[in-house]
Amino acid sequence: MALVLALLGTPWWPAALYSLLIGNLCALFINLGLRGISLYRARRGHPTQDGWPNALTTGVLIVASVLGGMIIGSRVGDALLGHTTNWLSPSLHTWGVIFAISLLPSLAGTWLFRSRARLAAAQAEAEQALRHATEAKLRLLESQLEPHMLFNTLANLRALIGLDPQEAQHMLDRLIDYLRATLNASRSPAHAVSAEVARLQDYLALMQIRMGSRLTVEFDVAPDAAALPMPPLLLQPLVENAIKHGLEPHRPGGLLRVSAHREGELLRLRVEDSGAGLAARPSNAPGSGFGLTQIRERLATLHGAAAHFSLQPREGGGTVAQIDLPVTAT
Repeated sequence: MALVLALLGTPWWPAALYSLLIGNLCALFINLGLRGISLYRARRGHPTQDGWPNALTTGVLIVASVLGGMIIGSRVGDALLGHTTNWLSPSLHTWGVIFAISLLPSLAGTWLFRSRARLAAAQAEAEQALRHATEAKLRLLESQLEPHMLFNTLANLRALIGLDPQEAQHMLDRLIDYLRATLNASRSPAHAVSAEVARLQDYLALMQIRMGSRLTVEFDVAPDAAALPMPPLLLQPLVENAIKHGLEPHRPGGLLRVSAHREGELLRLRVEDSGAGLAARPSNAPGSGFGLTQIRERLATLHGAAAHFSLQPREGGGTVAQIDLPVTAT
């Protein structure tokens, strides 16, 4: 604008002053107007889209702001320079040129910032949709795991009723306790390792009623790992697999050991059994069953490549299932 004013006969120093005053006042009026419209509509319960009014309202606001910036800016410039009349030429042609060169950058700048705001809003909506999809997927996986455990337990209870009704009654009582504890547990996406172990203890009490002396259970939870957060129901399928595929087919039964330790920035969870081992499993691809597939999907959804799951033979016989979770991300 300063160059145009100079070409119209205004000296360089006054031209630069008028240019700065008019340009900054135009920008100030536009910003104040946008904020005022947004606050007004928000108070009336009609927030503007992406924080911006519609195109027509924005256009009217820009034109009014440019006119206001021209008039007030020129008057302030006159006052600063000590002129009793407007230093700018009063002709309509001059005012039209100044209006045009003030309006074009105002329109361009407003369009740029509005486009950036819409892009940021679209990205925020996409991220929110992704979070909702992730949460929905995790809830679905958890809802699949819980009936999976429940159906297995009810099948065991049904078989026990005909063999030993008294033990079946005892097992039913423990099942009620387990379900009550599960329903009362927090539905948050994470809970402490100690809470996961407590739920496993209830479940294994059910299994010990059915398997008797064939099942020996040990827990090894380090004090620095007990309070660390972890996804709920993550160890449940591993314990079920250890019993179903490891200890039940193994006639003498054996040991089931659950451990949790912190290894640097990793939470290491292990479920090991001294049962039949991977070779005795009917699947051609051990570890591809329903429960273990859900574990892999949950880990991938929650932590991506930062989490790791493995299923390996145990030294001396049996199987070791291990999960490594990043402590800082859980």
